[in-house]
Amino acid sequence: MTRSSFSYRHVVSASADRPGPPSRRRAAALSLCLSLSLMGCQSVADTQAPSANGAATASAGETGAADQPNPGSSSQPSPAPSNESNSGSSNPPNSGASNEPSAQASSNGIDASTSRDSAEFDAWVASFRRHAAAEGIDRATLEAAFGQASFQPKILEYDRSQPEFSRQIWSYLDTAVSDSRISNGRERLAAHRDTASAVEREYGVPAEVIVAIWGIESNYGSNFGDFETIDALSTLGFDGRRQSFARDELMAALEILQNGDIDRDRMRGSWAGAMGHTQFIPSSFLAYAVDEDGDGRRDIWGSIPDVMASTANYLARAGWRTGQPWGAEVRLPENFDYAQTELDTRHSSQEWIAQGVAAVAGAALPDFAEASVIAPAGAQGPAFLVGPNFRAILRYNASTSYALAVAKLSDRIAGRGGIQADWPRSEPALSRSQIRRLQSALNANGFDVGTPDGLVGPNTRKGLRAYQRSIGTTPDGYPTQRLIQRLTGG
Repeated sequence: MTRSSFSYRHVVSASADRPGPPSRRRAAALSLCLSLSLMGCQSVADTQAPSANGAATASAGETGAADQPNPGSSSQPSPAPSNESNSGSSNPPNSGASNEPSAQASSNGIDASTSRDSAEFDAWVASFRRHAAAEGIDRATLEAAFGQASFQPKILEYDRSQPEFSRQIWSYLDTAVSDSRISNGRERLAAHRDTASAVEREYGVPAEVIVAIWGIESNYGSNFGDFETIDALSTLGFDGRRQSFARDELMAALEILQNGDIDRDRMRGSWAGAMGHTQFIPSSFLAYAVDEDGDGRRDIWGSIPDVMASTANYLARAGWRTGQPWGAEVRLPENFDYAQTELDTRHSSQEWIAQGVAAVAGAALPDFAEASVIAPAGAQGPAFLVGPNFRAILRYNASTSYALAVAKLSDRIAGRGGIQADWPRSEPALSRSQIRRLQSALNANGFDVGTPDGLVGPNTRKGLRAYQRSIGTTPDGYPTQRLIQRLTGG
């Protein structure tokens, strides 16, 4: 997810009861993209850089030190979302130019160091092989995996690239829920209707939701990346920003090979290690992949039954509630308290109705015991009431924009309507440096948001709302250039 560019674009720890060496077993933590978003992760289907063939970098606002409770904590991705996690972000995964290394990054300076890095890489692989053998990986698997393992400097370029501009949510949704994505989704659903219906009966996840994730993750299998997973994770484990995470995933990949689910040459995906049609990372595969077609292999690269069942199993284990919708677009009353538009604020549908929240077009609101209201573009854009199934999608990729894209693409594939309210399309995207200026100015004026990092999360929105209240504007916590200019005086 990628899981960013997942998504982005996805991550869980391995389940305690999965096959494999006992010392590798640990409790599963649901969120395919949470840890990969820290490395760099987006849906491959929305990656515009063809040479990347996989995940790009995490978008601004997905996570941020200014909105993390422990800025000085370990760099290893946490196994589950914290209260300040990127699941509170409306920012979509970035795509486009940010996926391409700069001309300077691809210069002769990197080329000159490749031979040295390759030699060090070979020594690291030899050491990791010994570690894997001690963990129970057999000699044949280790030889198949590492016999021709190669250092991939381009992966490090992708890993270290940081986009300066975030992508506005409406721009992301224009691509993720495009007319072609909708029509292709309907065609794929029709072509695999029997399988999708059987999986829906077994796991309780609607067929259109499974197909929507497939469409957003890999454009229905047309682009799930062409990096060899062993090479990608070995490179990241050797010299990436999240080495511990990559090494754990590399061990999980070796277990997949040892179990016989896939051959090394066919184990391909994004540069960040996400694999197959719906972009599972290796630990997610071990925990949730399903052999639906009964051939003895869990094949998310070539078996559509396995792809659909594995995706549905993930969502079911993430808390999907059969028979409930993901949510609905709503109208908010005047003087609505936008401090409530955070995912950790939950009320029953009846409580929201009592506050004046109403479904668009006069429809009845879904009956949720616990629901949140989100307004990804503040008071000037659409608002949505979201329930447990929206949160289940967030466990697949911890970005509000991603979950909304899956929700609306599934609606459109099933013949339901699109978003009714208009987005504030005249608002330009903000750069990380602009957000840092905003955060610094908020801090200087007594609206504490933590250490400025250029990423918008719950703490930044809270501080911005307080500032907006102080100047008499709608306190929706949505940063705009006009607000930055007013706060900074320029």
